[in-house]
Amino acid sequence: MAKKVRVHAIISGRVQGVFFRMETKRVADSCEVLGWVRNKIDGTVEAIFEGNEENVNSILEWCRNGPRLADVEKVYVTLEDYKGEYYEFELRY
Repeated sequence: MAKKVRVHAIISGRVQGVFFRMETKRVADSCEVLGWVRNKIDGTVEAIFEGNEENVNSILEWCRNGPRLADVEKVYVTLEDYKGEYYEFELRY
């Protein structure tokens, strides 16, 4: 059985106004990753990703580039205890 993980990510750079949240949801759904993504007032994007370790690593790798119009400077990742509390991946506002 695959190891389940949870990470908290903060993505900085030109990541708002470039469909980052919508594309993150699309990628999360295709990777079978659960959690949420939202814009923060400071211009960053924040996300919680839960799922199989390999799938979570895949979406983190995608976040390092983001969608076509994004210019990602840094992805800060904090490993958290897996909680299994999500049933889907959602956009938060």
